[in-house]
Amino acid sequence: MNSFAQSVTGGLVLAATPIGNAGDASARLIELLGTADVIAAEDTRRLRDLARRLGVTIAGRVVSNYDHNERARVGELLDEVARGALVLVVSDAGMPTVSDPGYPLVVAASERGLPVTVVPGPSAVLTALAISGLATDRFAFEGFVPRKEGEQRRLFREIAGAPHTLVFFESPHRVAQTLEIMHQEWGPRAVAACRELTKTHEQVIRGRLGELDLGEQVRGEFVLVVEGASREEPQVADAAAQVGELVARGVRHKDAVRQVAGALGVSRRELYEATLAPRA
Repeated sequence: MNSFAQSVTGGLVLAATPIGNAGDASARLIELLGTADVIAAEDTRRLRDLARRLGVTIAGRVVSNYDHNERARVGELLDEVARGALVLVVSDAGMPTVSDPGYPLVVAASERGLPVTVVPGPSAVLTALAISGLATDRFAFEGFVPRKEGEQRRLFREIAGAPHTLVFFESPHRVAQTLEIMHQEWGPRAVAACRELTKTHEQVIRGRLGELDLGEQVRGEFVLVVEGASREEPQVADAAAQVGELVARGVRHKDAVRQVAGALGVSRRELYEATLAPRA
């Protein structure tokens, strides 16, 4: 049987790379690293380091393909494909196009009718989802959490009623604040904070929003897996208790009612009236 590289005479190939442990590299990825005509890499230094660790000698031309230059690369790389070259696209870790470069290439290749295929492999999203202990039958990957608090809150309110599991990427410098804002918007949902996946110091911290302890030294990129909104009929009494918690932390009563009502799907008017009585 012909190998993958031998059977493909030209085309655009998206290949997943290890997210931590180099031993997770597929045989197809290893073969393609040594035989592709062109390799478009998010970081060329990391690519060469990966090849070294895998014992691969790169024979093709290596070009950078990252956030700030990937659109400018599209024409050049697809012209290579059109001439019959095998162009391999890799990101620093995981699957290209999933919060990583590659999407504009795929769109343009499809428009030009050029062949595109995928070499599957490691995924931080699916790895974290599988190990989280939360529901996997339905989930949504929301990508990187917005940097600004206002944008975070708008996103969290928009998806507050989603019944499926939610997956996010977040940096170690912002993860504590992000978890706190999630708690303010959604209440004490179950969450798994996953870091250093597949590496020596892999860690999965499970708990509930508002209670999770990440420790003193927070390092490594995080994948946050959060349970979806409850499918059970929300109880106004439970919602009122959450409003009380927010008010005790200094949130305005009106804002607390709006947040909790949106997160739990209860009537804002009913919740407002229910929480006025104890304040009278």
